[in-house]
Amino acid sequence: MRFEIMRLDDVTGSAMDSTIVDAASVNRIVQQAAEIGQRLYIRPAEAPAS
Repeated sequence: MRFEIMRLDDVTGSAMDSTIVDAASVNRIVQQAAEIGQRLYIRPAEAPAS
């Protein structure tokens, strides 16, 4: 499964950028964000049309 992870602006809460990652990468990214106090929004990525 793939997820979209968006970094959120600390002041406005709006998405600054996003990336699509596999499930195995989510934990690492969340831990890195927690270390520096970065806010994230994570949601399942849409499956590409077949």
